[in-house]
Amino acid sequence: MSSLDLHHRAVVADAHNDLLMAVAARPPKRWGAFFRERWLPQLREGGIDLQVLPVFIDDQYRPEGALRQTLRMIECAHVLAEANHDEVALCLNGADIDAALAQDRIALVLALESAPGIDASVELFSTLYRLGVRIASIAHWGRTPLADGSREDATGSRLTTPGVEALREMERLGMLFDVSHLGASGVAHVLELATRPLIATHSCARALRDHHRNLTDAQIRGVAATGGVVCVNFVPDFLTDRQDEVSTDRIVDHIEHLAAVAGTDHVGLGADFVREVITDVTPPCCEFLDDGDPVFDFPGLEGPAGMPLVTEALVARGMPEEDILKILGGNLRRLMADHMG
Repeated sequence: MSSLDLHHRAVVADAHNDLLMAVAARPPKRWGAFFRERWLPQLREGGIDLQVLPVFIDDQYRPEGALRQTLRMIECAHVLAEANHDEVALCLNGADIDAALAQDRIALVLALESAPGIDASVELFSTLYRLGVRIASIAHWGRTPLADGSREDATGSRLTTPGVEALREMERLGMLFDVSHLGASGVAHVLELATRPLIATHSCARALRDHHRNLTDAQIRGVAATGGVVCVNFVPDFLTDRQDEVSTDRIVDHIEHLAAVAGTDHVGLGADFVREVITDVTPPCCEFLDDGDPVFDFPGLEGPAGMPLVTEALVARGMPEEDILKILGGNLRRLMADHMG
């Protein structure tokens, strides 16, 4: 069987694509049509069956407009799903995901990235859960009222008191806690406290690329010990510090390392396709990440249409079919079915 056949037979899940930013930047009357014209063909070409949609609030909305923009982007997700109900479904639990897949619709799951709209008002996690959010992180690059992001590792900061309350509230609700972007001391704190499986929606292995955004082997083992999943990020900066090393082989290197450290049951994909979103959103969020790392080009894998190239690389590396099916989406689907909603 060819790698393409295997790819289309698999449930392919992507735990992080910021496409909602690009859709929400359009006038509301264009949300449904813009998604159908620009993003749906890419998702279909890439064979994406399950897509997590992070709600990321750009700097110009913080802090005063963060909650308003959070609600606007959540509304955008509902509108685009309703306008394209023949092709996609906004899912709240594993049963919803299974139903969407059975109908050949793409399962969409809402996530919060760093949750700036919540600030320290932890009770709002319940409100956003009612609106369909099922995954959340509590920090991005810098400091929030809940925790410090990985760029602030030098502070050695653990979760704040509201941050601990946020973790507890998310566990009560059945919302997956996302450790991607969280500072090292914050990750350690979460691993001490967590009573339910964790997820890293878009993180690579620090052993292969020494970047503060990546997870150490100890952190990877910790997430796996909760029953969680670490999803490999495709952003070249987190895979390597050299443009000439950017390739799907480097993605597979990180996948294999995660599998060796945590086991193949705890590895997934969190592509973080940012190039098109960066160039498409007005004003653009950034050409460079906040700490100065350039966003390298990734020929062939600039967006979701290129996802079959990852399967091709996994097959070429000689990975067993059973493991490939788990990594492409089986593990993420299981995590959501058992612990989300």
